[in-house]
Amino acid sequence: MRISISKWFSSGTPFVWFNAGAVAISIIMVIGLLGLLALRGLSHFWPADVMQANYTPPVLNGTSQPTEVIGERVENESVSSQQIVSSGIPVDESVPYYDRQLLKMGNRDVTGADFAWLLSSYISDVQYPENIVAMERREWGNFYGFLKGLRESGDDIALEGEAALWDEFELRLERTLDIQEDIFEIEKHQIGEVNYSLERLRLKERRLEIDSELTDEAIADIAQQREQFAEDYALLQQELVALNQDVDRDAAVFLAANGAEVEIDLADIVRAYRPNQMGVTAKIVTYFSKLGEFLVDEPREANTEGGIFPAIFGTVMMVLLMSIFVTPFGVVAAVYLREYARQGFITQAIRIAVNNLAGVPSIVYGVFGLGFFIYIIGAEVDQLFYPEALPAPTFGTPGLLWASLTLALLTVPVVIVATEEGLARIPRSVREGSLALGATKFETLWRVVLPMASPAMMTGLILAVARAAGEVAPLMLVGVVKLAPSLPLDGNYPYLHLDQKFMHLGFHIYDVGFQSPNIEAARPLVFATALLLVLVIAALNLSAVALRNKLREKYKSLEV
Repeated sequence: MRISISKWFSSGTPFVWFNAGAVAISIIMVIGLLGLLALRGLSHFWPADVMQANYTPPVLNGTSQPTEVIGERVENESVSSQQIVSSGIPVDESVPYYDRQLLKMGNRDVTGADFAWLLSSYISDVQYPENIVAMERREWGNFYGFLKGLRESGDDIALEGEAALWDEFELRLERTLDIQEDIFEIEKHQIGEVNYSLERLRLKERRLEIDSELTDEAIADIAQQREQFAEDYALLQQELVALNQDVDRDAAVFLAANGAEVEIDLADIVRAYRPNQMGVTAKIVTYFSKLGEFLVDEPREANTEGGIFPAIFGTVMMVLLMSIFVTPFGVVAAVYLREYARQGFITQAIRIAVNNLAGVPSIVYGVFGLGFFIYIIGAEVDQLFYPEALPAPTFGTPGLLWASLTLALLTVPVVIVATEEGLARIPRSVREGSLALGATKFETLWRVVLPMASPAMMTGLILAVARAAGEVAPLMLVGVVKLAPSLPLDGNYPYLHLDQKFMHLGFHIYDVGFQSPNIEAARPLVFATALLLVLVIAALNLSAVALRNKLREKYKSLEV
């Protein structure tokens, strides 16, 4: 028996099973994590039914009066009676556990809180009225209540029947949302373009003044252009004033919990629906509408509402720029170390240093980027190329360029090591054959060696993207901000604004999860954003993997 066990261990079978088990456990954990993120994040956008009930909380002396509550059930949990008593709620301690529900009541402007924990034992008269309305607002979060009337310019609108009232409300809300889109187009794009042109004109005038080239003819030309821009701005401003007056025309009157009457301007409403009377198809349509808003809109309400498109765009743009910077630097360094440098103590020391750089904490790179790229390089760039903008910095402040360069510096050791390994695997006979046919060393390198090593380069780039896309600490120092709704890529010259600050999915998760004043509202968005970050990184990596596999298949006969 002892001999057979010894042979079994010496055969390596236990280690094969051990490795297989470890891989299986890892796969299960990854799938479980993604499932948790999807369940907790994507379920947030489902239009849940809204409950109306009475809640009679326990008090020490006497009987409390029932309070009407309206809201969505978020989750249930069991808590010990001692924990409830310690929080100041007198319950029967002979009952070991109580069930409680987290209710999203919205109406923060009325009650002062979005969420509340209610003991299930003290909830009564639970109903799900079909005419209850759930609304998403531009400010103050969700609102739940009953539609009681409409007002136009302060005057009540006479309508007969609840169905007619709701139909008229939907028509006027759709009209208001269309006007809001026109206002957004003017404020965000048209007026923004005029302001950008005026700023460039001011900088041009300042530059001519610094260069002592501000002639009378140049002054007249600038004044004429400024006057034209001022006329365009005035016309847009008049149109914007008219639209704002028009959008503020309508309002709706709602009856909230405990009979509170609330008037809400339709301009403050993003979406309104009656979930309790919606069918499955209608809920699916609303679900994808809310999910689409999350993916393509800008954030609002301290990043706890709205969308995260600026963060998605900023993350992808930064990774692409980082890839453009890190690939040539890493490949050139690897080629020099492997193909040109004399192999000896110094070269070996450089390789050790490169490997050690991969283990340096990322925040150190952030501090280096802040000090070297921004305070030294950026300040010199401003002095040489943007003196007209001083003392306001252009590149002497955190931005997209410096963030990309900092992450390129962070990931260049990975690219160097992977490329060197690829170069080392190329058979010596390939190089010698190319040289024997009359090619120079550079031609051999450029036309034979580097194409054959391209799969290894792509492997290094994949590892670099996987690490850089999830970094947050260095980016907080060199370019990422909490809110930057203006994208670094637009229609204004030079189109790609490398000096502009940007949003990032990783920092957005940190900000919403740990800096939000309304943690219950922010929690599902943290899960949804984390899932989206994983998907973005996976999409970037899969694109690089597909390209690598294509290159590997092309040079498969050489077994590189």
